[in-house]
Amino acid sequence: MNSAITISTTEENYLKTIYQISEKAGKTATTNAIAGGLSTSAASVTDMLKRLSEKGLLHYEKYKGVSLTQTGQKLATALIRKHRLWEVFLVEKLRFSWDEVHEIAEQLEHIKSPELIERLDDHLGFPKFDPHGDPIPDAEGNFAFRQQVLLSTLEKGEAGIIVGVQEHSTTFLQYLDRMNLQLGVQLKVLEHFDYDESLSILLNEKKELVLSHKVCQNLFITKSETT
Repeated sequence: MNSAITISTTEENYLKTIYQISEKAGKTATTNAIAGGLSTSAASVTDMLKRLSEKGLLHYEKYKGVSLTQTGQKLATALIRKHRLWEVFLVEKLRFSWDEVHEIAEQLEHIKSPELIERLDDHLGFPKFDPHGDPIPDAEGNFAFRQQVLLSTLEKGEAGIIVGVQEHSTTFLQYLDRMNLQLGVQLKVLEHFDYDESLSILLNEKKELVLSHKVCQNLFITKSETT
């Protein structure tokens, strides 16, 4: 199968959604999960899966889930690469906030020009991570690796730096901004409350905050040495 195959914007969205579901779940994507991810009906998903299977972009067996072929995975990874590079551009060069860029990048990611994306990558200095801390695959589809854990797993006295978010909703990102919980912020766990699993943290060695378990489950941290 030629990796330069022409597919529609809708087909690209399916490939990206299947890739992301499979990556997160660590297994094949179900029809219902795909339908939920794309806010469409299971019947519509079934029709599209058959079409993509005929194009050699995914392995599809009824009732057994879906996985991408090598070609399908390459196309999905390229789409993710474009999306995340555009998010970097929008934040760093056009001064959009990190809660504003997703929908715009959703449109820009479907631009077909490989030369444009390579020049964009070069212009941005070959970033490894997007404004939300998600890894940006390189031109060969390789993702940067970083040691990170969820804030909810830190124990009392442990410290780290915020490097990413698991949830990307606008309301969550705006909440983080209001609480000054952006990427690069240092924090230390002061107390762990067993009752509701919330954490008391020290922010940038200055401000104390109490964060809910839900928030702590959606912040990625790189641990730092504590004394």
